Amino acid sequence: MKNSSLIRPLAVVTGASNGIGYELAKQFAQNGFDLIITATGSSIDEAAQAFVGLGVKVETVQSDLATYDGVETLYNKIKAANRPVDAIAINAGVGVGGDFARETDLQDELNLINLNVVSTVHLAKRVVKDMVTRGKGRILFTSSIAALMPGPFEAVYAASKAFVHSFSQGLRSELKDTGVTVTVLMPGPTNTNFFQRADMNDTKAGVSQKDDAAEVAKQGFEALMAGKDEVIAGSLQTKILGTVSKILPDTVSAELHRTLTEPGSANK
Repeated sequence: MKNSSLIRPLAVVTGASNGIGYELAKQFAQNGFDLIITATGSSIDEAAQAFVGLGVKVETVQSDLATYDGVETLYNKIKAANRPVDAIAINAGVGVGGDFARETDLQDELNLINLNVVSTVHLAKRVVKDMVTRGKGRILFTSSIAALMPGPFEAVYAASKAFVHSFSQGLRSELKDTGVTVTVLMPGPTNTNFFQRADMNDTKAGVSQKDDAAEVAKQGFEALMAGKDEVIAGSLQTKILGTVSKILPDTVSAELHRTLTEPGSANK
C-alpha cells in the first residue's frame, strides 16, 4: 500500500505562524496538501500542531528570510523533502509606518526591503526553476492593495508591494506556456498583527474595522487554484478601494492613502 503522503500534493507557505500566512497554510491543509511552513520564531511549531490535526504531514523551518542564508535554509529543507512543490505561497512580509524623513529607522526599512522584495525574488528563483523543469506548479505572491497607490507614511512598504505585484505579473507572462501559474494576492487592511508591528496603531487604518484574515486567505487560495492572475481579497469595501485605486491619478490616490496612514489620524 502506498504511503498517503506520497499521494498528497505539497505546499510551501512562508510567514505561516500567524495572520494571512497561517490562514493560507490552513487552506492548503484543509484541501489535502502536506506542508512545509516557515517563520522566524518557535511559534511556527505551535502553528504546525493545528495543521497536523487536519490530517496532513507538516514540516517546519525556523528561518529569517530577510537574510540570504535564511532563504537558502528554507530551500534546502524543500530539496531535502525530495518531493515536488505543487504550490508555494510566498507570503512573509513586514511593514514600517511613519514619516520617512523624520521618524522611521533606516535599518528597519532595509530589513523590510530584504524580506518583502529580496527574499521574494530569491525564493522564487529557486523554486520556479524546479517547477518549470517539472512542467507544473502554482505560485501565490502576497502583495497588497497598497501596491496600487503611493503610500505616504509607509512609503517603503507600499513600494515593496508594488514591486511584488509587478514582478508577479511579469513572471506570469514569462511562464504562460510552462504549466506554472502565478497569482498575486492583494489584501486591504486585515485583522492581523501587521499594524502593531509597523507602529501604526495611531493611524486611521490601524483603528478601523479590518477584513478577516481567514476570508482573505480563502479568496487567495481559490484564485490560486483557479489560475487567476490576481485577486483583490477581503470585503466589498476593500475590493472597491483597490479597483478605484487602479484608475485614480497617483497624486490623488496618494492623498487618499495619506488619510489612512498619517500618524495621529486615528483621532481625526
